[in-house]
Amino acid sequence: MTEPRAILLAAGLSRRMGARNKLLLTVDGVPMIRKMVDTYHAATGQPVLVVTGHEADRVSAVLDNAPADIHFNARYAEGRATSVTCGLRAVGPADRILIGLGDQPHLRVRDIAALLMAHDGADPAKISIPMHDGVRGNPIVIPTALRARLLDDPHSPGCKKFTRAHPEHVQFHALTQAGFYTDVDTPAAYAALSGLRTGGEI
Repeated sequence: MTEPRAILLAAGLSRRMGARNKLLLTVDGVPMIRKMVDTYHAATGQPVLVVTGHEADRVSAVLDNAPADIHFNARYAEGRATSVTCGLRAVGPADRILIGLGDQPHLRVRDIAALLMAHDGADPAKISIPMHDGVRGNPIVIPTALRARLLDDPHSPGCKKFTRAHPEHVQFHALTQAGFYTDVDTPAAYAALSGLRTGGEI
């Protein structure tokens, strides 16, 4: 079994954060997107594929010398599904592909490890999704055998539609770690981050 690869979605317009790009806000002294890349790299041991879009040059700049492969999604304004598609087409061979969000700084390396362990201990041919109290979390784990299926529909590619239309290919894991279910997409959520250091947008 090969090491997992991670796709990190970092293309969104960040509208709910107001004038600031949430991915460039500092968390523990570094830009949020850099913190997320470091977390996924530590969990997988592999470079992280980062899909950029909105303010791509600025996001790429803070990832200079980071363990990241950066791919620009020219269709980012059309929604997250286009970024998932971009990532799935660009990521290299792997038995398991993590698809995560760039704004989950509460997520820890051991949380990702717990998800991968749950996936490997269940049916590795299915998509694994964290769930707690009926809420789906991120990242999710895609077996590489399903990658082509996720790209089949040119009008609505990606994971959301597929996992709801094909529950037979999905398994949920009862994982309670807050990092799976907590994102930072508003000023209030950013202010509430534990361990937040004084800082602004890079």
